[in-house]
Amino acid sequence: MVEHLNSQSLKPKRVVILGSGGFIGKKLSAQLVAGGIDVQEVRSSDINLCLADSAVALRALLRPDDAVVFASAITPDKGKDIHTFMRNLQMAEQISTALEKSPVAHVIYISSDAVFDDNLPPITESTPAAPSTIYGVMHLAREKILASVLEKSKTPYLIVRPCAIYGAGDTHNSYGPNRFLRSALKEKKIKLFGQGEEKRPHLYIDDLAAILLQALLCRTVGLLNVVPGESISFGSIAERVIRLVGNGTMIESLAKSGPITHK
Repeated sequence: MVEHLNSQSLKPKRVVILGSGGFIGKKLSAQLVAGGIDVQEVRSSDINLCLADSAVALRALLRPDDAVVFASAITPDKGKDIHTFMRNLQMAEQISTALEKSPVAHVIYISSDAVFDDNLPPITESTPAAPSTIYGVMHLAREKILASVLEKSKTPYLIVRPCAIYGAGDTHNSYGPNRFLRSALKEKKIKLFGQGEEKRPHLYIDDLAAILLQALLCRTVGLLNVVPGESISFGSIAERVIRLVGNGTMIESLAKSGPITHK
């Protein structure tokens, strides 16, 4: 699925992180700096990629020997409507326009396992992308938009599809480890849908950042699905959080709004 263009680890001249203020961007930036790699952080306050013509400002920043990590997205906790969908595509359009006119040495796009159908039987490396949510459709579209531009310029391109991510610094507070821990510490309560039977894979943020660092050093290209070796039920996660916190946290069961699904 992937190929390493560098026969040995080589530090990129500079890594430009688009979305450096986000959960993934912050952790990756810290690991790069710790490894002595030059980093150019780009936050929405620096260049708002949702705006038309933001490609002009981005082009002025890019250098031919840069590695670019596209880690910017408006996540479902901030909107699931068509407006959010189009703003996310606007980012891809502006970045692709900049990269088309100012090619770089390497591009990594951080996508999502949302490109797979949520209701599939176990997903394997051969499972085709067929998103069942508008968020998944957005990520798949951005993968293709970038590919259409980068193939023309023969720019090395890696798509990384992580599953749900947890760890310190998370800003999304989505259903799972991060929310359970916050709720246990603040309210001494964890709310589970049903009995928490549903299983999902969860990826530690430091592990994802380490993988991205290696991909930059190896100038990796292709498609990389990043998941741990097993899925775990939300109920099991809640029990682990309770043991970890040790403050008498209780579990509250909520009615489910749909059928039980596993991923």
